[in-house]
Amino acid sequence: MTPAAGRPTFSVISGAQVRTVLDGTAKDLIDLVERTYRTHAAGGTVNPDSYFLRFPDRPAERIIALPASVGGDVDVHGIKWISSFPGNVADGLPRASAVVILNDTRTGYPFACLESSIISASRTAASAALAAAAIADRRGPRPTRVGYVGTGLIARYVHTYLRAAGFSFEEIGLHDKQPAAHEGFAGFLRRTGDSAVRQYESSEDLLRASDLIVFATVAGEPHVHDRALFDHAPLVLHLSLRDLAPAVIRGAVNVVDDVEHCLKAGTSLHLTQEQDGNRDFVAGTLVEVLDGVVEPVASRPVIFSPFGLGVLDLAVARFVYDRIAAAGELTAVPDFFVELSRHG
Repeated sequence: MTPAAGRPTFSVISGAQVRTVLDGTAKDLIDLVERTYRTHAAGGTVNPDSYFLRFPDRPAERIIALPASVGGDVDVHGIKWISSFPGNVADGLPRASAVVILNDTRTGYPFACLESSIISASRTAASAALAAAAIADRRGPRPTRVGYVGTGLIARYVHTYLRAAGFSFEEIGLHDKQPAAHEGFAGFLRRTGDSAVRQYESSEDLLRASDLIVFATVAGEPHVHDRALFDHAPLVLHLSLRDLAPAVIRGAVNVVDDVEHCLKAGTSLHLTQEQDGNRDFVAGTLVEVLDGVVEPVASRPVIFSPFGLGVLDLAVARFVYDRIAAAGELTAVPDFFVELSRHG
């Protein structure tokens, strides 16, 4: 619930609190993400372009602002501020860090700041699992060999959410440029009961062997150019958005979360549009798949490329805030707002 009318308050919600709330809620979040996508498709959101803060001397690093507003039961404005510093990985830190600010829809006052790396990973994983289930169930049967290109935090969350969505795998293939990431993800999988883990030295071999492929890398430009690697018509979750060359995109059925957002910011889809001068290669949106408007055929690879909408972050952040508020565990910052009288 949003703070009651009267003197505004501001609470800070730690990553530990976020993790406690979200632990074990994967199915709830998949449902929440679907409802939010449907609200977005029906015009019940505002989701402007993301804003990229870049650094001329460090082109691989960026901080992104995702302002958004969600209507309906979520009823919140806000912004996610997320950094991507790939060099962190070499120091043993996750690439991304983030916060979300929530604003009251009546007064505009911010009422909470939440640590958001877990929120961001959870909404990404929920979106991926929702798409995988919707697409796989329309193509039939479900994939049994999953391959992860990039084995960091996002891959870990995606695997957890795929399992929550009912997927089970005969083989889990891993490929990462960082050997430590291989070992860390393999250890996580074994601890959670998945023993059929295989590490691939070659990404090409992994792609050929997998009928569900998850790209969760930090790639800034396409590194997969061979369309023939997808001749077996896998389902591809292209979460990192810039791994695939236009030739691969053209050979697939392409599903997105939002067409306009996905055709920007140097994504593989954006590069394809620039080369082709059109967007005919985009079959439609995930909501259109859910509604049966777009039918992902089994004879061609299907690529789901979600830009990652800020409305999803706000919906999940509001979910966390409401649960903590209902439990009476909010930590308000005393006197955060001081100048509340117009004339002193």
